[in-house]
Amino acid sequence: MITIKEIADYLGISPGTVSKGLNGATDISDETREKVLTAALELGYKPKRKKPGNNTYIYERNVCIFVENMDYENKEQFSYDLIQGFRQCSNQKNWNVDIIPANLNALSTEDFDLLMLNRNYSGAFVISISMHNDYNKQFSKTRFPTVLFDNLVGDNPNVGYVASDESEGLYLAVKHLYDLGHRRIAFLNGAKNAFVSSKRTEAFKRAMKLLDLKIDSALTESGYYVPDCAKYHVPKFLDAGATAIICASDIIASGAISEVVKRGLSVPGDVSIIGFDDLPLCLNVNPTLTTIKQDRLNLGKSAANLLDNLINNIPVNRYILRSELIVRDSTASPRI
Repeated sequence: MITIKEIADYLGISPGTVSKGLNGATDISDETREKVLTAALELGYKPKRKKPGNNTYIYERNVCIFVENMDYENKEQFSYDLIQGFRQCSNQKNWNVDIIPANLNALSTEDFDLLMLNRNYSGAFVISISMHNDYNKQFSKTRFPTVLFDNLVGDNPNVGYVASDESEGLYLAVKHLYDLGHRRIAFLNGAKNAFVSSKRTEAFKRAMKLLDLKIDSALTESGYYVPDCAKYHVPKFLDAGATAIICASDIIASGAISEVVKRGLSVPGDVSIIGFDDLPLCLNVNPTLTTIKQDRLNLGKSAANLLDNLINNIPVNRYILRSELIVRDSTASPRI
């Protein structure tokens, strides 16, 4: 194993300076810290880790999952199956997986590569709805294999991403409504600054054009991935004559159903509603929710396989899984 002294000899500096560089000390220059980090990565340096309750050092492949501001403890929550799929695949590879609940905005003040090196991680899977600019800059230059969920940054060969095919999913949803007879179709997106939201807006517009349907600016809005965002936009959609609403998440769709009912209307009698994700809540709302399914378990497995490829220098940059429309009770033909 490469030692701090060997890094010091390689750079022609003292072991103490190398140690400071590896541990984020503030009394050395950024240039020196960068040289130390670069050399450590090039030479294959791995920090020593002690096995709990044992004085012997162990060396094993460790990877981590960053989860930004999301719950993941039970199956009702979006990230649960993503993490389970990643863990299942990781177990087959004999990887140790650490989960790090994180605010990436706060982490933007910490060097990503330094964190990965000091914690002896071989790679990372990052689950976040929206990426912050400072952290995006770090992902665009990281030397560590990193897989992003539904986010894309730069042309870094060390970074890939996994996602569902939004174009396929939104086309299936719009086509379903079109076949039922709907022509005034609204789209309620999630957070405007999220990469996934921009992809879904483009996919919705593409689907509408393919079916020669008018894209009305009064029927397209962005909110947040929470139920309450529906109350700000659904009334406007209804006033503009929408007979169907596609939502960028099942959570938003559940709020949309509530807003329609509050106005004395029914779903799907007066308004059809479609969600996105196929969360367990789809079966718990009334009516049960038609939705675009994301296969989150296999997305998690795909993230682990993609990370394995990156760790082994196989140049794969993305895995895109097929989408599926699950038709339930929240969609029907519009009233004439």
